[in-house]
This record gives sequence, structure tokens and C-alpha cells, in this order.
Amino acid sequence: MALKSTIYKADLQIADMDRHYYQEHSLTLARHPSETDERLMVRLAAFVRHAHAALVFAKGLSDVDEPDLWQKDLTGAIELWIDVGQPDDRRMLKACGRASEVIVYSYSSTSAIWWGQVGNRVERARNLTVYNLAAGASEALAAMARRSMQFQCTIQDGQFWINDGDTPLELEFTVLKARG
Repeated sequence: MALKSTIYKADLQIADMDRHYYQEHSLTLARHPSETDERLMVRLAAFVRHAHAALVFAKGLSDVDEPDLWQKDLTGAIELWIDVGQPDDRRMLKACGRASEVIVYSYSSTSAIWWGQVGNRVERARNLTVYNLAAGASEALAAMARRSMQFQCTIQDGQFWINDGDTPLELEFTVLKARG
């Protein structure tokens, strides 16, 4: 018998002063049986950083042809493809061919090793951006995971703050590869 996904609910108040985006989102996230709290929360942080009415969680781990999050235009063309973790170079390049913009969020203590192996192979991808979230920050973010969550999220001058009412946490994303 296959294990079922665990459902998480998140209420977000987002104040992104860099993009002038101020909205509330009530999200339902399905955590795949093989997914950790850390990965789930990095997916949530990626949503906050790129929040938009058309940005949705895709099948990600359940379907190799879909990212963790994506945003499509009204014609169905993929405007934004977001992967979380350490995808291989073929997956990133394939995504770059399918979407206008591709963003990868790496968060593991092994990110430097992974990037050393794939970085030179994806350097030519002009629509690819790769970020790394420090392992300590992603672990602190994972500690905030609950089946029902409420967060206040603030982004200003490139700084990202997430607060669950008890614990304010600043997340710093290091650019491993910039778009362009």
C-alpha cells in the first residue's frame, strides 16, 4: 500500500517591499512521503519570494516533468519554473528550454559539492538563477513546520524575514548563478 501525502495548511501575510507586493495567501501544501520538513519549508519560502496570483505548487517529487512551483500565463506557457534541492544539469537545462525563467533553491550542507559538479555545465543557461540557503537557516526554517501554520513574511532591500509569532527568522540566499 502506498503512503499518502501529509497535508499542511499555511496562512501567509506577505509584505514584499522590493516588488510592491502585499497580499495574504491561504495555502494547502501536500508533503510527499519522501519529503522532509526542511524541503517543504524551503518550497514555502520560495513561494513567498516569488508570490503571485498565478504561482502554484506543482507535482514536483511526484512527477519528473513538473517543478516544485510554477507560474503559467493565460496561454499555458510557463513563465516561471522553480525547483528545490539539487537537480541534475539535464533537468535544469530542460527546464530552461520550457520556461522563460528557471530558479533553483539549494539548501543542503552538500550544496557546494553539488554546485561544483553541475555549475560549469549550466553556465550557458541565460534564464537560470541558482540560490543557496545556508544549512543552518533551512534547519531553523524546518523547525517552524506545523500542520497548521501562520507566518508574517517581510522582504525589503533583499532581506527576507519570516515570523511565526514566536520566532523571527532571517533567511539569506546566496546567489550561485545569476540570470543573464
